Amino acid sequence: MATIDLIVLGILKKESLSAYDIQKLVEYRNISKWVKISTPSIYKKVIQLEEKGYIRSSIVKEGKMAEKAVYSLTDSGEEAFESLMMEIAAKPIHILLDFNAVIVNLSSLSPDYQKACLSNIEKNVNALKSYIEENICMKEKRTDIPETGMAVLKQQFILAEAIETWINSLKDTFER
Repeated sequence: MATIDLIVLGILKKESLSAYDIQKLVEYRNISKWVKISTPSIYKKVIQLEEKGYIRSSIVKEGKMAEKAVYSLTDSGEEAFESLMMEIAAKPIHILLDFNAVIVNLSSLSPDYQKACLSNIEKNVNALKSYIEENICMKEKRTDIPETGMAVLKQQFILAEAIETWINSLKDTFER
């Protein structure tokens, strides 16, 4: 099983939701900014988890809205959730940064292109840092945001700051 399994099972552990509502919650919590998860993958995942018996669906109709499947965790889903929590927590940590493919190839470029690449990465890191900082400011006083969610936002901000410091030192190296 994968991280997306854990995200979906964890969300359904707290409350029964439709795949659409799960996707909206993932979007609202900005989970896709720190875990590879997409809208289509959520819809596929609920079907797979139901086939495995980890979640079950019930059809619900609200007012004039179309019927929708609402998913809830089963006992075996609860066990899978706990097992997956321990499994993923015990794995070595990998920090995958796509721009490192650019960094390892910088020496193959002219100095002007090197500067341009580093400048682009720096702009993106700054944009990410600003986005996370705004998100923290918007959410830190809200009582409906779990402490763990805020902890991840703060972790992401610290990582963005560290990458910002690193990119500045790398720029200095290439400017010599």
